[in-house]
Amino acid sequence: MPDQETVYGALKQIHDPEVGINIVDMGLIYGLEIEDSKVGVYLTLTSPACPAGPQILSQIDAKVRELEGVEDVDVNVVWTPPWTPDMLSDEAKDELGIF
Repeated sequence: MPDQETVYGALKQIHDPEVGINIVDMGLIYGLEIEDSKVGVYLTLTSPACPAGPQILSQIDAKVRELEGVEDVDVNVVWTPPWTPDMLSDEAKDELGIF
């Protein structure tokens, strides 16, 4: 069974194709639930009409399934709270030139 740090590490390998920043530093990941060999990922997208949404969801499923001990992945999109640029990590803000 992977720990949260391992799962977050896998998720950091997935980048928003429009912005080029990983989805963790984008602030899109709202939480994880790890129970035995099942991992639940709770996330949002920058908007309900995000064209990269299906690609990001597919990549999350694939990356987390690659982790040792993971047999099932449940990807859950939530819209509350809505994503805002304030959710970007300091590193992402620096990369985008947001102060």
